[in-house]
Amino acid sequence: MTGLAVAVLAYGLLQSVVDAWYAGAASASGTRLVTRNAISLTIFLPVSYEGRIRSVEGVSKVARSNWFGGIYQEPKNFFPQFAVSDNYLDLYSEFILAEDERVAWRRDRKGCLIGRQLADQYGFKVGDVLPIRGTIYPGTWEFVVRGIFDGSDSTKVTRLMLFHWDYLNETMRKTAPRRADFVGIYIVGVDDLDNVAATAAQVDDVFRNSLAETLTESEQAFQLGFVAMSDQIIAAIRIVSYVVILIIMAVMANTMAMSARERTPEYATLKAFGFGPAFLAMLIFGESLLICTLGGGIGMLLTPPAAGFFKQVAGIFPVFEVSTDTVALQLACGLVVAFAAAVVPAVQAARVRIVEGLRAIA
Repeated sequence: MTGLAVAVLAYGLLQSVVDAWYAGAASASGTRLVTRNAISLTIFLPVSYEGRIRSVEGVSKVARSNWFGGIYQEPKNFFPQFAVSDNYLDLYSEFILAEDERVAWRRDRKGCLIGRQLADQYGFKVGDVLPIRGTIYPGTWEFVVRGIFDGSDSTKVTRLMLFHWDYLNETMRKTAPRRADFVGIYIVGVDDLDNVAATAAQVDDVFRNSLAETLTESEQAFQLGFVAMSDQIIAAIRIVSYVVILIIMAVMANTMAMSARERTPEYATLKAFGFGPAFLAMLIFGESLLICTLGGGIGMLLTPPAAGFFKQVAGIFPVFEVSTDTVALQLACGLVVAFAAAVVPAVQAARVRIVEGLRAIA
């Protein structure tokens, strides 16, 4: 029971790690597109593209976004920072921000917005001054927290920082003019979910054969592109999670087989009293099912608090929750172990001969 509880717990945590890896892509909106340079994400697009994208039929809104990649205090304090246009949050209805904080942010050129998960992790408060040391954009940049936004539900990733794209661009005009007036990606809002694919194709057609051709894809596909870079790690985690279950299945099967061999005289006695092979098989399957139900149930009950503890201690994943699919998989694994472990002992007990079993008593 203890071994199965630990195995089910470990399986649930490993599966939750995989789910956390896909959290960003899972929460992506179907009506948002991402337009980037067709060659590489590291090659930016001219700011003049914004008006041309907005003129495409089916496009409702267009926002700018640049990855900043700065360091807060020390390298281990990594969190995403984005320079965005003022209408960025209009495309992200899942981010909830008080109106007075939104107004304060728009008025302050050095103002920034902090996600709730990030604020909770570092204790940021409205009015704090955050010194961020730039890597892509050199120098020490100071930002003032003007608002803290929440997610519409617990699955939304809010471990990020947003600040004004205009502030970044104006600074680049002064310090590195050749790097000014360029945008990393455009976030494109589409007014009709059914026309997403057609709208993406039309946007790319506008810039075909230009000096900077574009690649427009759904936000989910864009997010999955980053996840694909770590496919081998995710595959390894999945394999380990199933190996844990297979190991405990082997241990459980061996334990049940040993128990059945030790109780051979008891099975022979039951047969002598008139109980048939099917009854003996049912006894062993019932015992295995009871052990796995109790052990697996304990593991399932321990998974949510263990996940909460892991999230607080590790601080790697902004969203780390045990999904209903993971719970269902834990239950399925427990049942598989219960039946697989009982097959061989049940067959042995059903085939035991009365004379040989009773002779073992003497």
